[in-house]
Amino acid sequence: MAARFAAIVPRMAVIGLVWLFATATLTYAAGEKLTTPPKVPTPVATPRPTLIVPDIRGQAFVFGKGILEDGGFGWRVTGSIQGYATNVVVTQQPAPGTRVDDTGAPTLKLTLRHGTYPQDGTPENTSPYAGTSIVLPKHSALQEPVVKAKAARSKIAAKPALQHARGVAKPKRTAPKRKLTAKRSRPPAFVVHGAPKEPLDEIPLTTRAQRLSAWLTPSRSPTAANQRHWLYQHAWIVTGAKFGWWHGAAALRLLIAVDRRVESQWRIGRRSESVARGALAGVEAKAK
Repeated sequence: MAARFAAIVPRMAVIGLVWLFATATLTYAAGEKLTTPPKVPTPVATPRPTLIVPDIRGQAFVFGKGILEDGGFGWRVTGSIQGYATNVVVTQQPAPGTRVDDTGAPTLKLTLRHGTYPQDGTPENTSPYAGTSIVLPKHSALQEPVVKAKAARSKIAAKPALQHARGVAKPKRTAPKRKLTAKRSRPPAFVVHGAPKEPLDEIPLTTRAQRLSAWLTPSRSPTAANQRHWLYQHAWIVTGAKFGWWHGAAALRLLIAVDRRVESQWRIGRRSESVARGALAGVEAKAK
């Protein structure tokens, strides 16, 4: 019996040691698993979208600022000439064609000169919403295809001149076919000295007002972009009607209905409706 017990004791000791070693290993592994911090993925920086500065030099201020507002830009008038609707844009900063980061409403600096039409109303020297700073985009690989495409176009344009210099006959170019579109005559409602003529390559004021009315659906929310679109079309119709453009009074009546819907849906626009009503009264008085 004693001999058998002596033989069992070493086995039990070995099993006990193995068990203790296994338990210690599991406990250490569990501790490592619990105390090791999880790996946090490295955030990937996404580039901001860019905007291209439009050219509004030579435009009447009311149209120039409308183009900027419709394109997502802010604006600020600098210099001694203030932002009356009929003044003309002389300079702009940044220059036309400049790419800028879309920081919300990148603000352009404008200088104006007096137009031929008398100044009327209240000048607007800043955009109706808060502008943001101008930030030029950093050079990235995304811009390289654009640069390469421009270089390729310049090489293609240079080939005919080089061939001509070497005595190679230039290929004959056929004139592009132009669509003949009949432009309906739009007699003015009245003539205003110094006012620009209605551009026949633009839609009539009544059509512009009708499209604005169709655009303002009940689900249209008052985002910054939507407000800029409405203000741009509003300024175009009011100013064109004051210039005596075709069917200006009818367009203003449609615009007033749109402004009332804007007030109902967006809780803004009371001042714009007042401006449209004042313009309608002046247009009807001059048209008699």
